[in-house]
Amino acid sequence: MDPVLIDFPEKIETERLYFRPCLHGEGILVHEAIAASRASLSKWLPFAKNEQTVDEVEAGIRQSYAEFIKRSDFRMHIFLKDGDVFVGSIGLHRINWDVKKFEIGYWCDIRHSKKGYITEAVEQLTQFTFSHLQANRIEIRCDSENTSSRNIPERLGYTLEGILRKDSLATDGQTLRDTCVFAKVKE
Repeated sequence: MDPVLIDFPEKIETERLYFRPCLHGEGILVHEAIAASRASLSKWLPFAKNEQTVDEVEAGIRQSYAEFIKRSDFRMHIFLKDGDVFVGSIGLHRINWDVKKFEIGYWCDIRHSKKGYITEAVEQLTQFTFSHLQANRIEIRCDSENTSSRNIPERLGYTLEGILRKDSLATDGQTLRDTCVFAKVKE
């Protein structure tokens, strides 16, 4: 089946949250969240390293929506059910439809961190990806020193399959970093 034909719900819900494809017009929300979180995000995520304009963030959102429609990448925004407050982003990336392999990525607005929102969203997206998209493998990759990010797959029963030593550059563009590879596979 051509992945473009796969139906995707308008939103995925948890007890406290919902997440859905990013939509045009949300550049201002995301820009504000990145600005508020820059100190914590920029150490781990290249997009947060350099300050972007609202228009640049908006353009990225629109490009992400096009990829979502093509089913080549699923970037979604996470909101609190109570008040529709933006709390972060989650997505399925590096998709291999032949193998049915997906990588979950995520980040949280620092103003909403340490409340379990990202863990809750990752748990639901993991279940959804296995059941709805028939995944055989789901990975979560993160810097070995990013304990906040590492805690999420560990809490959710992902297996640490290995640490890729000196496999990529840190956001400073010079320092080599190690990457943890966590995975869950279809039983």
